[in-house]
Amino acid sequence: MSSFIATGNTSARAAEPIENNGFWPEIDPADFRATHRIDGTVTPVRVQDVLLTAMATTNRILRHWQAQQIEAGYLTAEAVPAPDWQPPNIYPALYQRAVFAEAHAQLLERYRDYDATASTRDRGDLNEYTGDSYRRDARYAVSEITGRSHVTVELI
Repeated sequence: MSSFIATGNTSARAAEPIENNGFWPEIDPADFRATHRIDGTVTPVRVQDVLLTAMATTNRILRHWQAQQIEAGYLTAEAVPAPDWQPPNIYPALYQRAVFAEAHAQLLERYRDYDATASTRDRGDLNEYTGDSYRRDARYAVSEITGRSHVTVELI
């Protein structure tokens, strides 16, 4: 018995990096594809769409933090000094992680039964990393940027 898995055109034309608002770095769709193992079955237009939407969401969430940094004289995320316990230039890296995770969550929600790597078909199990898991990763990255805890507890 043989099977065929369509993986799309992985040599699809690479999309140009998506320009951001000047404070946060531009986002490169090729980096997103490589980091999250998104193959050519997801079209460049779809990748561009989810990345742009994820950037808008992340920028909205971080707008107050960004305004505080600009007011303090830091015109880009790269210029913001990292705390002693963090590596240099951590803020652009965390921002990229938040955007990539949010974008991947959107892809999974649109393709509920889709696995970009076809690996789950080979293993015969389900993709356990859900859209909610990627959204959690995005929120954790935002929490690291803003210096907030990852957990909120409320006494009832």
